[in-house]
Amino acid sequence: MCNSSSALLTLAFSFTFQAFPVQYDQNIALLTMLPKRGPKAFSEFCNVLRETGQKYLAEELENKLCSLDTPEKTLPYPVHETGVRRMLWTESPDYSIDDGDGPIVVSFCSVDFYLSHHNEAYKLTSCPRGLALIISNTKFSTPDLDFRHGGDVDLASLTQLYSRLGYKVIPHNNLTAQDMLCKLDTFSKLSEHADLDSCIVALLSHGVDGAVYGTDGQLVQLQDVFRILDNAHCPHLQNKPKMFFIQACRGEETDRGVDQQDGREQSASPGCEEMDAGKESVKVKLPKQSDMICAYACLKGTVSLRNTKRGSWFVEALISVFSQHAKNTHVADMLVKVNALIKEREGHAPGTEFHRCKEMSEYSSTLCRNLYLFPGIPGL
Repeated sequence: MCNSSSALLTLAFSFTFQAFPVQYDQNIALLTMLPKRGPKAFSEFCNVLRETGQKYLAEELENKLCSLDTPEKTLPYPVHETGVRRMLWTESPDYSIDDGDGPIVVSFCSVDFYLSHHNEAYKLTSCPRGLALIISNTKFSTPDLDFRHGGDVDLASLTQLYSRLGYKVIPHNNLTAQDMLCKLDTFSKLSEHADLDSCIVALLSHGVDGAVYGTDGQLVQLQDVFRILDNAHCPHLQNKPKMFFIQACRGEETDRGVDQQDGREQSASPGCEEMDAGKESVKVKLPKQSDMICAYACLKGTVSLRNTKRGSWFVEALISVFSQHAKNTHVADMLVKVNALIKEREGHAPGTEFHRCKEMSEYSSTLCRNLYLFPGIPGL
């Protein structure tokens, strides 16, 4: 296709999807990137198929396109992520910080980059890279906690991202507080951790400062989550990086923002927002908690915002940054990029308290080395 007169697929474009070792992943990558090549990409792609003797495929794609009905344009409505009910509202059209819909494509690390950086970083070459536990609560039994519209999008997006980054994903939906703790405890005791280089825990729910809600309205304290996976309680993960991603509110305050001197008139506006807690031999000792990095969707005391169709601002930013930059940027620096993206966003919900509201993510770290994910580097 690179030699076609249409020049639809450049050599670099071709190399990008051919870098995927599996045919299925190559197809997904191609179909994901194709819509981003411009409004004429589809017709040019069909012409390329004809030029290369694949007329039947071109006709099948064109017939399929003609048979599709134009989907009805509907506007989503938001709910909240704290424990206090807020008025529901209808939003303006969607906004996205990525450059297109479709399966997530992670850019791979080059061998040269790996060879020049792995000595200064945590070892991260096991296959899989580690286990990734995702707990997503969207449906709650208590009337004070609304259904988390868009939460399913976050779960699907993170599952794809972590899988593409080389992790084995263990997802759970709609757990009570006690069940969340049980799943976390079981996760920490998995023998697989001994042979793997890292782990991920993502909690997606309503929350307050320092805790997240189970579906029964009871709180799981984040310190208990960290304790379950600390050096004392999870020896298989000692000296290995542990990443935590918390998509939940940490209070009820809406960040109204402040006017910026000499700033732009208005930040980028997303579409549909809502807010989201004898003598023993001498051994080298470790602090109870180390080698952890935790990313929070918002600052203490504030609400996190979620687009009811695209998912939360925070998760959308994570997907965008990690898929593009994990190839040559360590996790802490990627979270700085996430902060920068979220800083630029502004709520668009005229007539509500969330119109022109802001959000600011943050992270805390006890990492002791750079944490590169080295996507695409085979297990060593």
